[in-house]
Amino acid sequence: MSTPRELLPTATPARTRAAVWKIIRPYRGLAAAGLGLLVVATSVGLLTQPLLGWVVDLVAGRRPAAELTTPVVLLVVVGVAQGLLTAYGLVLVSRLGETALAELRERFVERALALPLERVERAGSGDLTSRVTRDVAQVAEAVRSALPALVRSLLSIGLTLVAMALLDWRFLVAALLAVPVQLHTARWYVRNAVPLYAAQRVATGEQQQQLLDTIGGASTVRAYRAETEHLERVTGRSRAAVDLTMRGVRLVLRFYSRLHIAEYVGLAAVLAAGVWLVSDGSASVGTVTAAALYFHNLFGPVNTALALLDDAQSANASLSRLVGVADEAAPERAPFSEVVVGPEGVPDGHGRGGVSVRELVHAYEPGRPVLHGVDLDIHPGERVALVGASGAGKTTLAKLIAGVHEPTTGTVAVPSGIAMVTQEVHVFAGPLADDLRLARPGATDDELRAALTTVDALTWVETLPDGLATVVGEGGHRLTGAQRQQLALARLVLADPPVAVLDEATAEAGSSGARILERAIESAIDGRTALIVAHRLTQAATADRVVVMEDGRVVERGSHEDLRAAGGRYATHWAAWTDHQSAPATDQEGTT
Repeated sequence: MSTPRELLPTATPARTRAAVWKIIRPYRGLAAAGLGLLVVATSVGLLTQPLLGWVVDLVAGRRPAAELTTPVVLLVVVGVAQGLLTAYGLVLVSRLGETALAELRERFVERALALPLERVERAGSGDLTSRVTRDVAQVAEAVRSALPALVRSLLSIGLTLVAMALLDWRFLVAALLAVPVQLHTARWYVRNAVPLYAAQRVATGEQQQQLLDTIGGASTVRAYRAETEHLERVTGRSRAAVDLTMRGVRLVLRFYSRLHIAEYVGLAAVLAAGVWLVSDGSASVGTVTAAALYFHNLFGPVNTALALLDDAQSANASLSRLVGVADEAAPERAPFSEVVVGPEGVPDGHGRGGVSVRELVHAYEPGRPVLHGVDLDIHPGERVALVGASGAGKTTLAKLIAGVHEPTTGTVAVPSGIAMVTQEVHVFAGPLADDLRLARPGATDDELRAALTTVDALTWVETLPDGLATVVGEGGHRLTGAQRQQLALARLVLADPPVAVLDEATAEAGSSGARILERAIESAIDGRTALIVAHRLTQAATADRVVVMEDGRVVERGSHEDLRAAGGRYATHWAAWTDHQSAPATDQEGTT
């Protein structure tokens, strides 16, 4: 039975509103200016209906054509003024929305990057990916189109009702007969839409996760002839997402049909009131025309506002998912001197660049620890190699020391500057120089070349089409596995941390590539404290000390020569390694 995914948090409605207000609060002046301009623009636009009513009264009274000049000119002025004021007001509202969206996006990315790796793994990468892509796009679309349209619609509705009351309060009463139907429709829609759109977001994340699992593991799927099973899983996830989407479509169709009923009720009431008022001389035909036009013009903004409930609910579901991650408390790591203090009042790591691990226990799942009470000291400038069979806990220990994971219990004391290089190196899309400057943004080209020289990579970099300016990564120049590792090691040199953790950094290279990388590693970690998860035992042989792990425990430690002479587990590993290396039919690689 597969372990159920623990999705990343989704914020409550109250927390979402609070987070949005916190972002918008510094820009209250901009919001007031944009809203004020839209109020003025809408108010000016409401002069159109009385002017048209004036024209109707002039025509009905058979007045001279020359008298139509004034209302017609005023109609033109009203149209131009409304257009200019609306445009500028929407610019300010859009600026507010884009600024708020940018801050939310930055905060989301900041928190997402700080999430503990095991937390992301429990949720599944599809959950985080769908939030970064689909949810951000949904909120962005709402900010750019739905928000300005909603503001205009609400202003138009409110001011139009005021204008109808100014014509005659009975017109307002007649128009309000449509409100109960509209409010009932809105409440019905929100009640059904909120859980539906939340379910859609979850289904989309699960669908994306399944696609990532299937496509990312395509070679394994083919190797085990599991194509049919994975296709069925993808189909099932996709069908669930489509079913929820179709439920949403049916919901929207029923929503609009109810809105049409409200329109007919309101317009009929306004026209009936107009007939009554004209018959007893309380209003002119032009006034009734203006009232009818006012109500008819409400169709657009009312329908827009209510229809935007669809976008609003969808965007709100996405916004809650973004705020849920953005609200995650950033993990705090205490400075080295505050973690573990030894008996002499100095850190157990024995100074800058030292590492101290005490009674370390870690479990990815409760009750199933993969590390059991590990103790380890690494002195400043010392190189320690971790050796052990697959599953011994080497990588977990390395990640805990590097700060990728937080320990379940126990302590890890490390300096504030620590960097980790793994066998899975990501090359970011863009110029190679920009990729290197991720480690030191202000580095000059000469400093980049010096770092590349240190890891023996400058020669091949200079042969690239545009040298340091060559575009690499997605859609750019393809780098070999060894070249990607050299790039990562060059970043390490530029970052210049006191402690370096290397997790099987030569695992993906061939024999000749591994030898190149071993030399590059030697140069990159020169003068640093280093913990090396040794894929090749030649790395262990050159280390100052070797730590052997088995079943999440340290079972041996000492120098390469002492452990070989002791005849224990390391000696067995070394004998198997050297036998494998001397076998004529091997590719000169092995695993530990």
